[in-house]
Amino acid sequence: MFKLILKRILKNKIALSGLIFIFFILFMAIFSSYVAPYDPYKINVYNVLEPPSMKHIFGTDELGRDVFSRIIYGAKVSLQVGFIAMGIAIITGTIFGLIAGYYGGLIDTIIMRFVDVMLAFPTLFLILAVVAFLEPNIYIVMIVIGLTGWMDVARLVRAEVLSLKEREFVLAARAIGASSFRIIFKHILPNAIYPVIVAATFSVGGAILIESGLSFLGLGVQPPEPSWGGILSVGKDYITVAWWLSLFPGIAIFLTVLSFNLLGEALRDAIDPKHWAED
Repeated sequence: MFKLILKRILKNKIALSGLIFIFFILFMAIFSSYVAPYDPYKINVYNVLEPPSMKHIFGTDELGRDVFSRIIYGAKVSLQVGFIAMGIAIITGTIFGLIAGYYGGLIDTIIMRFVDVMLAFPTLFLILAVVAFLEPNIYIVMIVIGLTGWMDVARLVRAEVLSLKEREFVLAARAIGASSFRIIFKHILPNAIYPVIVAATFSVGGAILIESGLSFLGLGVQPPEPSWGGILSVGKDYITVAWWLSLFPGIAIFLTVLSFNLLGEALRDAIDPKHWAED
């Protein structure tokens, strides 16, 4: 099935372009110290707000720092937040969804009503409320985004488990005395994992967007640590004289989130059994 999914993604040129960009931005983030032409923290008062040129291809900011180097280092921050927050959300949501779907009854009711309460609050406002009471830093941002984004995953996993737990292979495992733990993690979870992978792909893009928004508002990654949202926040104050401070980090956010969403759409189509016969 993995080979079939990969084959379908590679045939989708739009999804393939998104996947290539994701690998490109990952490469830039991992090897940022080698790729960045300048020190992103180094202040140079003689190069303040220089427009894009051969020397500084994305220009410089209000402190004379190279914007291209800061965007490269900001990619590391954004992807780190995106993947870790996604991991927290997926693990939390999967565990709650498995428990609710498998055991049902009162446990299912309690968990799903809690999910409904969490979903009643707008995610961004809930994150803002939590972050406002804590000291903003990258670790707090990752944890808060992860712990406020697991509810949709829980509902997705629960729906899959409700369908799978009455299947013959689960009934057979229960008949031979397999424990609930073994049935859940050995038989049910592997068959429910593909929709979770799709949700994870979308979650990365969403987490990057939320982190950028928080940094733009001054509640995310704090200066002098470079972040795309932080560069945008500075850029709004110089929009009439230094357009590059808003344009280039905005493009980076847009292309990265779009690439993850395109990949997620392709994964969702590739996993759909209705398309398998075409291959």
